[in-house]
Amino acid sequence: MNKGENLWETVLQQLDETAKRINLESWIHKKLRKSKRELTVSIPVKMDNGSVEVFTGYRVQHNITRGPAKGGIRYSPEVTLDEIKALAMLMTWKCAVVNIPYGGAKGGVACNPFKMSAEELERLTRRYTSEILPVIGPEKDIPAPDISTDSQTMAWIMDTYSIDKGYSVPGVVTGKPIAIGGSEGRSEATGRGVVYTLLNTLKHLNLIEGKKVIVQGYGKVGSVAANLLFKEGYRIIGVGEIDGAVYNADGLDIGRLNKHRKKSGSIVKFKEADSITNKELLQLKCDILIPAALENQITKDNASRIKAKIVVEAANGPTTPKADKILKEKGVFVVPDILANAGGVIVSYFEWVQGLQSYFWSEREVNLKLRDIITKAFYKVLEISLKKKTSMREAAYSLAVNKVAEATRIRGLYP
Repeated sequence: MNKGENLWETVLQQLDETAKRINLESWIHKKLRKSKRELTVSIPVKMDNGSVEVFTGYRVQHNITRGPAKGGIRYSPEVTLDEIKALAMLMTWKCAVVNIPYGGAKGGVACNPFKMSAEELERLTRRYTSEILPVIGPEKDIPAPDISTDSQTMAWIMDTYSIDKGYSVPGVVTGKPIAIGGSEGRSEATGRGVVYTLLNTLKHLNLIEGKKVIVQGYGKVGSVAANLLFKEGYRIIGVGEIDGAVYNADGLDIGRLNKHRKKSGSIVKFKEADSITNKELLQLKCDILIPAALENQITKDNASRIKAKIVVEAANGPTTPKADKILKEKGVFVVPDILANAGGVIVSYFEWVQGLQSYFWSEREVNLKLRDIITKAFYKVLEISLKKKTSMREAAYSLAVNKVAEATRIRGLYP
């Protein structure tokens, strides 16, 4: 079973368990187990050497009962339809748990962006956009950046879509450059949301500041979270990315680590820290563990060796169901992905709203509104968790699925 199939099985299991827990009607349960639309496309691209490569891309819309579909686009050799289906379903729950009026979607192209030039990536992006163009749009499905895509990718998508329509349509994507309708605060939003969620967790657990933190994954989310926490006085004792991890029991100087990474292209071989593996990183003694890499990082094989008191899931699906049960038995407080990493889609929603009214907010306004929405969602999930004596993940799923189910009942079946 590949990684994508694993994640798909995980999200289906989480839905099935939630449906049973909340006594969900059978017809709604069956409907939510299926994607509304799954599009697979072939993407022929002329490479720099004159050859033509044909890539496979996907766009999946899981549910649009509460509003337009919303979800990122990732470029990775490991992209599969099962993975994209799973991530689209997670987006449905994520939007519902923070109460923004979107459904879930996800897109991806199976390619290795690190072996492609900027020109090849532009041609790939524009052709992919033209292939999925019939199913996206400001009121239908709004893509955003994800793994190995960024604001420039979104600019190419917006431009290609706009050329087809004959006029500028900035609302077709979020995560755009500010010069063409992007929002202040969007690039840091997911990592900032992780930090806000962690601060709420520490307040609830009545734990003092200055705790020891490990961040696995130092990309667009993990690096932002690490930098913000470092500035707040937290001791970041370990950081990992794809090619290895670094550890210093006394705490890493994140500023100097960033300079080393910029100069060398990697965090490894940082002179002020010991080099370790990502496997070792996850099992180090710490107060807070932030998995911010890929899915299925905490499994039944290593969950018993996790020494953190708090796990804040900055990545999508980093903990398998069996591992989740082990962490629960150990008394680890886990903040689930659909709550912890919702900052990105919240500020994407802000960008969409600002674009619709052509009135843009300051970064301070964006951050305050983000903190307000994610804090309200945290305490709503916490309230359910305490009332039902269940985990934060179970509470978050109950809240999310109930919201989608309520909208489904009200709208009914057609015909």
